[in-house]
Amino acid sequence: MKTLGLIGGTSYHATLEYYRLINEKFAKANGPLESPRLILYSINIAVMRTQNQELITGVYRDVSKRLERAGAEAIVICANTPHMVCDVVKEEIGIPFLHIADATGKEAKRLGLKKLGLLGTKPTMQGKFISGVLKENHDIDVIVPEGDHFTSSHDFIADELTQGVFSDAAKSFYLEEIERMQARGADGIILGCTELPILLKDTKTKLPLLSTTDLHAQMGVDFILSAIK
Repeated sequence: MKTLGLIGGTSYHATLEYYRLINEKFAKANGPLESPRLILYSINIAVMRTQNQELITGVYRDVSKRLERAGAEAIVICANTPHMVCDVVKEEIGIPFLHIADATGKEAKRLGLKKLGLLGTKPTMQGKFISGVLKENHDIDVIVPEGDHFTSSHDFIADELTQGVFSDAAKSFYLEEIERMQARGADGIILGCTELPILLKDTKTKLPLLSTTDLHAQMGVDFILSAIK
């Protein structure tokens, strides 16, 4: 069994989901009497709210090195937005990041999806650390909300979801945005914030919803079990 390092804290609600899913999926695959070897480091979410790229990268660099020294053989960042640091930090550690966009891209290709709508924070939607990986590694195009809807997606996440508030207004907004993206040609939707699957749990939509949380957790379990199988 391999040891997986987890970087959590952004937010703790998302981290709880990752921890639960990894343990549940591991037990389903390997038997209920065993649990995975995990090392969890939870950072202060205020670091991300600074929007200071140098500070954010420095924190994730330090935490990644700590996890490596502690015995982690790969790292899962338990959120979408902090993946902005992966290209820089991966050059300074000797273990891989299991990238959330690769987990999502593999599932999209399995489903035959070619154009995905991406819902998330501003950095996640406007950066290339999700859409760029999907295009380069999986030949999948990505669209994001337009105009005020772009800002609203970020604000609901920053002001509500990451603080554990899952309002009807937020749910209505995202369901309407999914319809708008479908009209623009999307054949699937990336729930690119780890709290979005919580908000939209058990909700039926016309387009398939790709929960990055669930797919990323499965990637982590597959890695842990790769030394067993």
